[in-house]
Amino acid sequence: MIVGDLSRREIERRLAGTGLVVRFGPFHLRIRSDLASLSSLVHRLYQPYPLPETGEITDFHVGISRPRGLRRWLRRQACFTVDGQSPFAPYAAEHAFPALEWGINWCVATRAHHLLMLHSAGVERHGRAMLFPASPGDGKSTLCTALIHSGWRLMSDEFGLLRPEDGMLLPLPRLIPLKNESIEVIRRFRPEAIVGPSFLATRKGTVAHVRPPADSIARMQETARPRWFVFPRWIANAPLSLEPLPKSQAFLMIATNAFNYEVLDETAFRLVADLVRRCDSYSLVYSDLDQAISALDDLSNDVDD
Repeated sequence: MIVGDLSRREIERRLAGTGLVVRFGPFHLRIRSDLASLSSLVHRLYQPYPLPETGEITDFHVGISRPRGLRRWLRRQACFTVDGQSPFAPYAAEHAFPALEWGINWCVATRAHHLLMLHSAGVERHGRAMLFPASPGDGKSTLCTALIHSGWRLMSDEFGLLRPEDGMLLPLPRLIPLKNESIEVIRRFRPEAIVGPSFLATRKGTVAHVRPPADSIARMQETARPRWFVFPRWIANAPLSLEPLPKSQAFLMIATNAFNYEVLDETAFRLVADLVRRCDSYSLVYSDLDQAISALDDLSNDVDD
């Protein structure tokens, strides 16, 4: 079963009761909420995601609900919780859905230390993965969204989850949060993309969430082998530039973009070193999405391995 097999009323009932359990890649989440407005967004944006079988282990127990005590009567707020604890200050109630999405990312980043976690988007084609480690504002989410609506499969927009034992990339095809001008860029570039409502004046500006294509979600158990690292940077009106990076520079940039490099210590060092040996690395400067996609398509087709 998938979330879309449930009615909105049933989703609201589960959220308010024992929780709605959803599978996102290798993780199972139990989500609880007493906010009736959340059920319509969950129904629409989580629609293709699978519901785990009864009895499967749940990795994260999260909630987004009204605060307790006097605070709930003073203003309309929403608190994100994990295992009953609130790691963040309350959010405005109208920002409950992006708060839930940010909170789920926080759970992965702070608890999935059996994997090397890169701050990276990732896409796949023909079994080979292309990773985009980048800092906020460099345009990785916009580029990733454009690619998955142009023939690539989404692995993840936020996490490059690498399995230490074999170096394979695990899919985590969750919603892609676009910010500010990127929202309208994608609406114009791919009108068929399913984009949720825009949440104004959040802690990260205006945010809207893109639902990955159904194929990316249906294939969330299919791993891929990393083949390229591309470090993107969007610059207005800049000509396209796709240049090879020295492996020493690539190693440093990949290691510094890992959430838990220090936690995994020698394991992380060996894994990143192996990835750099096996993968080609490039810097990408772009301003035009069509040009960037064409260059990356050519790069993926010009391989013999």
